[in-house]
Amino acid sequence: MLTGHRTWVFDQKPAIISTGTVGGPFEANGMLALDFDLLHSDLWLGQDSYEKAHKILLEEACQKAIEKAGLQKEQIQFFLGGDLINQLTPTSFAMRTLGVPFLGLFGACSTSMEGLALGAYIVNNKGADYLLTGASSHNAAVEKQFRYPTEYGGQKPPTAQWTVTGAGAALLSSAGDGPRVTSATIGRVIDMGMTDPLNMGGAMAPAAVDTIEAHLKERNVDPSYYDLIVTGDLGQIGHDISLELFHKHGTPIREEQYQDCGLMIYREEQPVLSGASGAGCSATVVYGHLLNRMKKGELKRMLVVATGALLSPLSFQQNETIPCIAHAVSIEYEKNGP
Repeated sequence: MLTGHRTWVFDQKPAIISTGTVGGPFEANGMLALDFDLLHSDLWLGQDSYEKAHKILLEEACQKAIEKAGLQKEQIQFFLGGDLINQLTPTSFAMRTLGVPFLGLFGACSTSMEGLALGAYIVNNKGADYLLTGASSHNAAVEKQFRYPTEYGGQKPPTAQWTVTGAGAALLSSAGDGPRVTSATIGRVIDMGMTDPLNMGGAMAPAAVDTIEAHLKERNVDPSYYDLIVTGDLGQIGHDISLELFHKHGTPIREEQYQDCGLMIYREEQPVLSGASGAGCSATVVYGHLLNRMKKGELKRMLVVATGALLSPLSFQQNETIPCIAHAVSIEYEKNGP
């Protein structure tokens, strides 16, 4: 099952039997609003703090996935997931409500595919019949921790990105219909010496390129094997840099085949600067919009490469550079029937 140095090929091809996606008011006005299961009209979600609202997003995404699969939460063996807030408290507190055995993950914005890769590994090796995985972020909570509270009104440069308010969860099983997880390539930590926390795309692009090229080499496939290769949240800056690196390395990825979740979710007129970001960005776009496209027969094979900047407020204050990572998961689906 281990192919090359860091790629798993799943012989049982675990199925994504259902998903749940929840978003906030900014997402409700975006390009992919119809692909969410639930959208909220305000950032508070009836709570008295943004962090508590963040917890609700993940609870609802998990509940939607379980409900759509026709299961009860008692049938779920494990949940794997995380977020961007200190000690994963929104995710941990959501699991307090859900009551599912829990493994917390921190990969920053790469958490969605870190969870899907590990979840597929567990299911593939008969470690679970039903396993949930997911990731979430909340614009006001995350901006408060990593940048400034939104009330501060600080001006941002064109390289900055808008943190998604949303959560996406996927329910994996060894049996059942749905898109199949066929392989995963685990990322390395890549640090190019960048220090600007308002240019995450530029910092993460080399990690995305490193993982994609490793995946293609270790699986011995051409980029054309995939209908779509999609990164998590490089935004416009990181997307352009990664295309330049592919060209420099001679990796034949076509521009129209290579897309970014952070460039899909919002409309051009929304003030998101370089695009979207956040652990909930790739989770909602993949588990909502892109899997819906697969089920319609528009995509048969896609490689999802979630990207993460592994900085913290403390590391920034200590003048550390920004280490980054990207995890790649291949998802394939042959549509049955009309």
